Amino acid sequence: MKLFAYPLSTRWRPANLALTVFCLCLLGFHARAEEIKSPNSQLTLTFNLQAGGVPTYSLTYKGRPVIKPSKLGLDLKQGEGLTSGFAVANIKKTAFDQSWQPVWGEVKTIRNHYNELTVTLTQAATKRTMLLHFRVFDDGLGFRYDFPKQPELAYFVVKEERTQFALAGDHKAFWLPGDYDTQEYSTTTSKLSEVRGLMKTAVTPNASQTTFSPTGLQTPLMLKSQDGLYINLHEAALIDYSTMSLELDDKNMVLESHLTPDAQGNKGYLQTPCLSPWRTVIVSDRAGDILESKLVLNLNEPTKYPDVSWIKPTKYVGVWWEMITGKSTWSYTDGGNIKLDSTDYSKLKPNGTHGANTAHVKEYIDFAAQHHLDAVLVEGWNTGWEDWFGQSKDYVFDFVTPYPDFNVQELHRYAASKNVKIIMHHETSGSVRNYERHMDAAYKFMADNGYSAVKSGYVGDILPRGEHHYGQWLNNHYLYAITEAAKYKIMVNGHEAVRPTGLARTYPNLIGNEAARGTEYEAFGGNNVDHTTILPFTRLIGGPMDYTPGIFQTKISAYNPKNTSFVHSTLARQLALYVTMYSPLQMAADLPETYNKFLDAFQFIEDVAVDWDDSHVLEAEPGDYITIARKAKGKSSWFVGSTCDEQGRTSTINLSFLDPGKKYVATIYADGKDAHYEKNPQAYAIRKVTVTNKTKLTQYCAPGGGYAISLVPGSAPAR
Repeated sequence: MKLFAYPLSTRWRPANLALTVFCLCLLGFHARAEEIKSPNSQLTLTFNLQAGGVPTYSLTYKGRPVIKPSKLGLDLKQGEGLTSGFAVANIKKTAFDQSWQPVWGEVKTIRNHYNELTVTLTQAATKRTMLLHFRVFDDGLGFRYDFPKQPELAYFVVKEERTQFALAGDHKAFWLPGDYDTQEYSTTTSKLSEVRGLMKTAVTPNASQTTFSPTGLQTPLMLKSQDGLYINLHEAALIDYSTMSLELDDKNMVLESHLTPDAQGNKGYLQTPCLSPWRTVIVSDRAGDILESKLVLNLNEPTKYPDVSWIKPTKYVGVWWEMITGKSTWSYTDGGNIKLDSTDYSKLKPNGTHGANTAHVKEYIDFAAQHHLDAVLVEGWNTGWEDWFGQSKDYVFDFVTPYPDFNVQELHRYAASKNVKIIMHHETSGSVRNYERHMDAAYKFMADNGYSAVKSGYVGDILPRGEHHYGQWLNNHYLYAITEAAKYKIMVNGHEAVRPTGLARTYPNLIGNEAARGTEYEAFGGNNVDHTTILPFTRLIGGPMDYTPGIFQTKISAYNPKNTSFVHSTLARQLALYVTMYSPLQMAADLPETYNKFLDAFQFIEDVAVDWDDSHVLEAEPGDYITIARKAKGKSSWFVGSTCDEQGRTSTINLSFLDPGKKYVATIYADGKDAHYEKNPQAYAIRKVTVTNKTKLTQYCAPGGGYAISLVPGSAPAR
């Protein structure tokens, strides 16, 4: 346009100036960029309109670019998109500072402190209005789209969201392949420019998977710049919307949102007034700050439940690992072609390997009671497991009918007599419609028989066919399951569900999630040794993970001679995971018969808390090591966990977080001097020392190893 081609020597006459202003208005320009800083002034968010009325934002940290000018908006299936032609109608700046207490969590109190910029945009050509909310915290940025109720925008279908994250360089990335149906991949660590070349090997087989691009990536995405900035990209408050992945432009280092489609290829169906999820950027020059950030939680609403007294952090064992390893089976018989409404299991021959039988479950209940654990998970208790997977079967389970060898009433009575709960298992096999048909009856069955928590599963392709695990329709189902469970005071541990986005603040009965490659994969070939040094920086940013640690027998062949897999961890590191892999729901995943051989080490699992008053990241580097200290809820005891990669290291930590002037007995569960995750995983040593807040501890971590420490007020006995 000639307007922008005047040479510097051109004399600006009033007529030219008036023409310029008029043209800028037509283009939707807002001449002054709007800035807002974090409360500590280290982060600066800048909003601007580019040529053509295109909304953009950028972010700096201590003057260093984090996100360069990046476009915002949405393409719609019909009519003009919400990406350009905007003018600024209003600017509003506010501040917020309030503390709140989570029902369960890593700390007792969370401060929610931010400065907010709200930009009201109008699109002259369509007479539509869109608001952008930017909240700048000391640890990062959250922003979202807001569509008010309006005559020209009532119902609309999203073709794609066009949110960009323009990066300042070719950062080191800890990434998973973009996929509509699974997060159960090993993390690949590389520069962003190397993603395309590594994608083929990064995509490994899964029960259900739908990758979409040679440069598609999942969130949370952890990045590290060459000049030492740690950047995490994710989303918060994912409600009635499709899950966001990221499409990488590897020439320009720009990430753009890519929403999960439905069976027709549409990305979302919205009705005003409505809000998008928050898009989040956590940033610091200290890795531990990423782990300590509560930004994602703060962007979610307070709990919807007036009574939360029934929501209890839980430590449990379960009839599970023996099936994962192949020692036992979920199914009662070895037949197939089961029809629930016509099969008479009393006339079928038992296979003799069914794990969920009454006598065996009682053994787990006895172990839980003896070691002060809260609950026992039982999988494979209900009819239908003979042909549950891979058949695209609608009526696959009814969630209320037990196998002949599983006595619901007797186990309810027995568990209650031992003050132990039983955790229900609802595997849907992806048949979501079937689950919703039976859900109310299943939850009522739980309430009537003393089950206060359920582990739900969504293994395999989704029914209705063509829907994806992370689409809008499924995300609405997951939340429906959580809110329906709350009506019966039931806690939910969702597996194969969408990765968490902080919704556990609003719905705290969402007490556990899988949504990543967990311990079970140690029986399917093994996880990378650095896996647990990365997950807290990626998957756990949105909420806790039911990682199921505590495997002491690391050779799977000990349970199933046909399985040559092994756990890529030392025994001492398995203890550390109860601290570093935060969850209010923690499983002692190995078999009681194995724990009975290592009761001195199992003492840490028995002692460690699952709910916390305080947490400190003592040292951390994604992919290399993490050391965290946590204070038990309502107690004076502390617990420390440290995990490292295949290199091994010497960890030096300062115990200054302890109360001044008080002595503590530190029981240290450490790798043995010749420990190694592959060659000698069960080598460990336990020692007790007296420490204070002035103590500095130095501890060796073996390759694939780590250590765990319990700290209890008192003095260690003299040797």
